[in-house]
Amino acid sequence: MSTTNVADYPDQQEMETLVAGVLETAKQKGATSAEVGMNSASGLNVTVRMGEVETLEYNRDRSLGITVYVGHRKGSASTSDCSHKAIEDAVEAACAIAKHSGEDPYSGLADANRMAERVVDLDLSHPWDLSAEQAIEIALQCENAARTDKQVSNSEGATVSTRCGTSIYGNSHGFLNGYSGTRHSISCSVIANDDNGMQRDYWYTLARDATEMDSPESVGLKAAERTLNRRNARKLKTGQMPVILQADVASGFFQHLISAISGGSLYRKSSFLLDSVEKKIFPDFMHIQELPHLKKALGSAWYDNEGVATQARDIIRDGVLKGYVLGSYSARKLGMETTGNAGGVHNLQVQPGKHDLSALLKKMGKGLLVTELMGQGINIVTGDYSRGAAGYWVENGEIQYPVEEVTIAGNLSDMFMQIQQIGSDVDLRGNIHTGSVLIENMMLAGD
Repeated sequence: MSTTNVADYPDQQEMETLVAGVLETAKQKGATSAEVGMNSASGLNVTVRMGEVETLEYNRDRSLGITVYVGHRKGSASTSDCSHKAIEDAVEAACAIAKHSGEDPYSGLADANRMAERVVDLDLSHPWDLSAEQAIEIALQCENAARTDKQVSNSEGATVSTRCGTSIYGNSHGFLNGYSGTRHSISCSVIANDDNGMQRDYWYTLARDATEMDSPESVGLKAAERTLNRRNARKLKTGQMPVILQADVASGFFQHLISAISGGSLYRKSSFLLDSVEKKIFPDFMHIQELPHLKKALGSAWYDNEGVATQARDIIRDGVLKGYVLGSYSARKLGMETTGNAGGVHNLQVQPGKHDLSALLKKMGKGLLVTELMGQGINIVTGDYSRGAAGYWVENGEIQYPVEEVTIAGNLSDMFMQIQQIGSDVDLRGNIHTGSVLIENMMLAGD
């Protein structure tokens, strides 16, 4: 078996030189301006199931995308073949598309005076010197820990993944820069039988620095614990009651906020939060920030997808919406300025409260703790919210039994205003950092 590892990078200087050449070629082909993004990455993914290697994948890929502007006409093309001929063909294709596309007065590069000038070291690169054999051993440790309890009857496998990548962005304003980053994870999913058939659940750890991940054994044990706790789940009677969204599912709840205040939804007038800047949409205690320069964080970046400098800012302060999430195109459509969010937000942080999940359960007293959400029943135009859920019924501040086949419903405007507390159990395994969320009242549809 090969011992090749992926703890290496393509040459960043070589990539920058290539991007600069593409920009020059676009100019020669008649583009009045252009922007180029190039990515190169390598990765290793290993999955074991029931003590045997199921998949072992090593990948190395490179891609280049170019967008050219001929006046206010736009054309884009991409290629995974970075040979001189393939790149020249891609540039010609982009220019041809631009010359035949319609005029759009809002299209074009972000303004030159918004380009990031200061290189910020965000400590994003922590290669994991991991061979295939080592990855297999770690995956086996994880799955074996999950299968220690004999009540775990089957496994969907344990996976170890590591990825190293370099991204370069350049445009006709003279901006040309890039950075390298890593992403590592260990995950496990297992199955247990109950009186109604089978239950499954999972757990994972994820970080830029492998030394900061949870141990393989703890991931496996957590996956088994979550699965076993779901056995013999019951249904609930329909009614209105408090709900807690556990931290690992609450991040999706705040993603709906970002969708509603993002440029595309706003200029299309398809958001329930249209014209809501400086309006109160959360309780007074709510504070939500974008913190793009956190060291090692998964969403950190010192410039956005257009080269615009990112900056820390309040999204929600004292419950009031302080700004939208805009790239340059949507900002122009709205008669506003870009917020440095082409490509999305960078580390959205919901200010946590002082109480952990156990204390939130006690405050709720009686209601539903949601640990899994299913389906996509969210209407950003109206704010209507309806999703399948599973979790635990709580009485007297204590978990009583698992629950499944429940639908939780409401309207996001009401749900935002009815947040009573944010837990201190912040989940950092993503771009949105939040603790568990206690919501005063939602409709639960069951039997």
